Amino acid sequence: MEKILIANRGEIAIRIIRACKILNIPSVAVYSTADKTAMHVAMADESVCIGGPNPEDSYLNQESLISAAQITQADAIHPGYGFLSENADFAKLCEDSNIKFIGPSSKVISIMGEKAAARETMIKAGVPVIPGSDSDFLSFEDAKHAAEEIGYPVMLKASAGGGGKGMRVITSPDDFENQFNLAQSEAQSAFGDGHMYVEKYLAHPRHIEVQIAADKFNNAVAIGERDCSLQRRHQKVIEEAPAYALDEETREQMYDVSVQAAKDIHYEGLGTMEFLFDGPGKFYFMEMNTRVQVEHPITELTTDVDLVDLQIKIAQDEPLPFAEVTRKNFALECRVNAKTAGKIDALHLPAGHGIRVDSALYQGYSVPANYDSMIAKIISYGPDRATVITQMSEAINETVIAGIATNLDFLSQVLQEPEYLTNNTDIGWLDKLTKSN
Repeated sequence: MEKILIANRGEIAIRIIRACKILNIPSVAVYSTADKTAMHVAMADESVCIGGPNPEDSYLNQESLISAAQITQADAIHPGYGFLSENADFAKLCEDSNIKFIGPSSKVISIMGEKAAARETMIKAGVPVIPGSDSDFLSFEDAKHAAEEIGYPVMLKASAGGGGKGMRVITSPDDFENQFNLAQSEAQSAFGDGHMYVEKYLAHPRHIEVQIAADKFNNAVAIGERDCSLQRRHQKVIEEAPAYALDEETREQMYDVSVQAAKDIHYEGLGTMEFLFDGPGKFYFMEMNTRVQVEHPITELTTDVDLVDLQIKIAQDEPLPFAEVTRKNFALECRVNAKTAGKIDALHLPAGHGIRVDSALYQGYSVPANYDSMIAKIISYGPDRATVITQMSEAINETVIAGIATNLDFLSQVLQEPEYLTNNTDIGWLDKLTKSN
């Protein structure tokens, strides 16, 4: 691998550029006209403007990305997360253009990216699944019929994506058409695909995900798990590793089925198996994310595994350097979101022992309105959950981002809630908290 083009922006682009520098691999940044002054553009060895500010004109423009790779003679593309990271057509275009897509094959992405196909694949691999539709749908009539067969409440999901986009909980048939249309429109805008999927909705589960890595030699390993239950409108807000709610027997069961599933589908690269956990021994496959996750730092800080470095090395056909992973400490990540676009007039990000910040912010930078609202990730790590929460609270209080509105006050509030401190939460808890305040 001679040169890597990063088909992304923001903090994940910077994270990948840093990994490239350590591996002594030249990097190419791409940017929209709205991102001309972005930090990732300055940090990369080369940069190419690929279009206008709208994602469809730039970061989702497959032909422009391929052209940028060819012009700069990049022989690999790292998609990061979001945008085209789980787009099978883009992975296939890279393959056809003789450019290495840093991720699994287009065939595997296609299977795991379509909820119904992924479900069937996991059933064959012996992974427990939630009752759901046998196929995906473009029409609300077909989806509604499937929901009636499954039984309300149901979860409506975008078949081609993740990250909470295109998701709705539907409790009765009365509002099905309206909710379907809203979710489908959101999915079409985010992923360019309006296919929808229906599954049974569990009322009070936790969202647990298992980080796996697999190489071309059919070796696979579970690197750790994360509790991602704290979500607001299906968007993750705070993530933890390890998942303190899990009993050890269930944890090992999750690891075993995740590794076996990766081997069964001949997976290559980093991936995340996402489960709903409903008590000891009760867990159900939700979906597989075929990319690096936003919350990957908390796994890195509890395993000492550099996941982006590992991802690139797997793409270079290197075997996994370990058969098992030692896990230690506790880590917590808070996503800092911009509530408004605008210029950063003053900036102070926290630091010190047990604190890591992944961000693309700098003083004077103008946050554009065209992209995802996450502008920073603050990560705290240490010997136990109580210590790490205290460290995180202090880090949040220390953070200054002036000139735009953010969710820092909200994060500070959540970290002080008694139910959060005692770990008495589930995937619906944060939405209930916001409704009650």
